[in-house]
Amino acid sequence: MLSAIAVPAQAPLRFGVAQPPITLDPRHATDAASERICRLIYRALVGFDDRYQPVPQLAHWERVSPTHYRFTLGSEGREFHDGTRLTAADVKSTYDYVLDAANASPHRGALKSIARIESPDAEHVDFHLSRPDALFPGRLTMGIVPAWAAAGVSLSHRPVGSGPYRLVDWPDAGTLDLQRVGDGAPLQFVTVPNPTVRALKLVRGEIDLLQGDMPPELLGWLRDRPGMMVRRVPGDGVAYLGFNLAEGATRDLRVRRAIAHAIDRNAILAYVFGGSGRPASSVLRPEHWAGVAGLPALAYDPQSSRELLRAAGYGERRPLRIIYKTSSDPFRIRIATILQSQLRQVGIEVDLRSYDWGTFYGDIKAGRFQMYSLSWVGLKLPDIFRYAFHSGSLPPEGANRGRYSDPITDRLIAGAEVAPQPQRQAELYGQVQRRLLDALPIIPLWSEDVTAVTGARARDFEPATDGNYGGLVHARW
Repeated sequence: MLSAIAVPAQAPLRFGVAQPPITLDPRHATDAASERICRLIYRALVGFDDRYQPVPQLAHWERVSPTHYRFTLGSEGREFHDGTRLTAADVKSTYDYVLDAANASPHRGALKSIARIESPDAEHVDFHLSRPDALFPGRLTMGIVPAWAAAGVSLSHRPVGSGPYRLVDWPDAGTLDLQRVGDGAPLQFVTVPNPTVRALKLVRGEIDLLQGDMPPELLGWLRDRPGMMVRRVPGDGVAYLGFNLAEGATRDLRVRRAIAHAIDRNAILAYVFGGSGRPASSVLRPEHWAGVAGLPALAYDPQSSRELLRAAGYGERRPLRIIYKTSSDPFRIRIATILQSQLRQVGIEVDLRSYDWGTFYGDIKAGRFQMYSLSWVGLKLPDIFRYAFHSGSLPPEGANRGRYSDPITDRLIAGAEVAPQPQRQAELYGQVQRRLLDALPIIPLWSEDVTAVTGARARDFEPATDGNYGGLVHARW
């Protein structure tokens, strides 16, 4: 049982967010809000450094063999919020729960290489794999929950972790109260879906901090308000255009290249994003250990677009017509409208269709599209290449929604996954990225910066490249 938590008289830091979390059980959390708050409440075995290399959090590890990893728990973060001690049994129980198909954890697929888990004592956990997986330590980033929560106990609204924050109250969907374990400082997440209202509440002092989900115009307006502090860091998310490679005009590489050269990324970043972003040539940042510095840029070249379209058999008498799907978010519709206009200038007629998120995403997952725009966010492991571009990852086995199939790409991905040295892994993943840039199953567009705005009460909060809320661990108010 959880003991009552004494809430200090200090006023909470009020963090304005666009969406509330759906669940605070890390074994089931998939939406951004849930995952970010779970990272405050729970600790994981493994974290990542600035180059996205896995680093010890709760435990360090050794590779006993290509299919056997032993994790040894450290001394930090070993006390659950209910006062019990975190042991190897809790680690084993957490991951056994996820691997049990009956529990329907959405994270089971990412851990399918685990054959069995053993905890010989309270300090050690042995993971035995069904096949070699050089990326395996980086997969163990889920928050550890107490073993007593294994058998049908939901932590969705009563989380018990060992992280820097604990739950105080969740009185309604739009209000979530946490408390920092170290000093008792109170924190409140307040859901305000409308970005304009969120900005006004910040200026009026009704909230103290916001991060992301804010149009550039509002960020500029906030920057000019007295007492507002705007901080931004390069984001690791990548916006992209996806294509159906199984049928229709987008099967033709010349068409995809024509679209790529018709897009003026620099103009969009300068005038729509206010310079808050940079062009992308891959789904991984160049700073990632498996990223590639100096990948060729997808140049804005309308003349090349027209020539490629003519070579593909399109022109004034036979214009290329593309159906472009996007979400109903107003800012995303604005971006899509700009892309529609830029493509029109080279002779491509775009039928722009926007849908509510559920309908839109359902169509994308089902392959009901010709062209669409989405973003990959929070990418840490280069296994995104298998998940999204390997021919064996067609839905529902993965997210190769465009039906890209290339034996050379498949071999490079498979080789990288078993390469014994990180340097060789990086070389092979670099070759994958160069090949994808040539084949363009997707067109990487840009990476948006992560921006946070604080009022007078919030101090020392720094946004993270993946948008997580880790800055709250050391923030002051």
